Amino acid sequence: MTNRLTTLLAGRPAIADGGYGWLLQERGLPMGECAESWNLDNPGAVAALHDEYAAAGAVLLTTNTFGATEPRLAQHGLAGRVEEVNRAGVALCRTVAERHGALVAGNVGPTGELLEPLGTLTPDAARALFAEQVRGLRDGGADLVLVETMSDLDEARAAVAAARTEAPDLPVVATLSFDTNLRTMMGVDPATAARALADEGADAVGANCGRGPDDMRVIARQLADARPEGVLLVAQSNAGLPELDGDRFVYTVGPEAMAEHALELRELGIDVVGACCGSSPEHLRAMAEALATR
Repeated sequence: MTNRLTTLLAGRPAIADGGYGWLLQERGLPMGECAESWNLDNPGAVAALHDEYAAAGAVLLTTNTFGATEPRLAQHGLAGRVEEVNRAGVALCRTVAERHGALVAGNVGPTGELLEPLGTLTPDAARALFAEQVRGLRDGGADLVLVETMSDLDEARAAVAAARTEAPDLPVVATLSFDTNLRTMMGVDPATAARALADEGADAVGANCGRGPDDMRVIARQLADARPEGVLLVAQSNAGLPELDGDRFVYTVGPEAMAEHALELRELGIDVVGACCGSSPEHLRAMAEALATR
């Protein structure tokens, strides 16, 4: 069976974009303020960042909706506005994507709540929270659903299940963050996660965030060794780890090194290559140009 994400890409390079939250802070988002609120209050800044990534070579543009589930939005005075915030995030991304021939990845991050038995959130309640978000992304016109930066495999499963139910025609990409001994915070290894998410119906599985290219290289090998049949693999590394420079944090891996990392990932068998925290359009441009040579 042809992979639905491959069909959607239709021969376009499978290059995802990079970080958003920290860059929006660099561009004026106050510390502690909800990044998703800018979909409503400062849409120009969000659209401009999408445009920079698209111009740099990103074909998968990520909506500014990482934290746009009810628990997270409610903490910032946006209770009851989940679908509105998500539709707005897609609309901003869509205007840019259409100009550049890119695709809109409706972004779904963790709820911020712990699932049972560590917390009180049940799997059914988690699916309901994600379903509300996915409806907003779907109705806004997303091309695919991107579930990312998950630490709890059960929460990732709930998000994928919600996407498959609420947007059955859209490809689903799901990535976890492996940062403690190359496992998630909950102790899951990349091979186990890849198989579980593929079984749940994800079209592409992989890893994002984490500690940087060195760890991601090892994770990518494990993903490639465990690749579920017919499923694409994704890797989006942070640009290293942040270090304090005066009164601000800076990341340690520059565009040239991330470009070399992109080539390594492709050689290891990763299908969709992008970046995460600490990366910028400059990093993505270097990565896209390097990948274009292979």
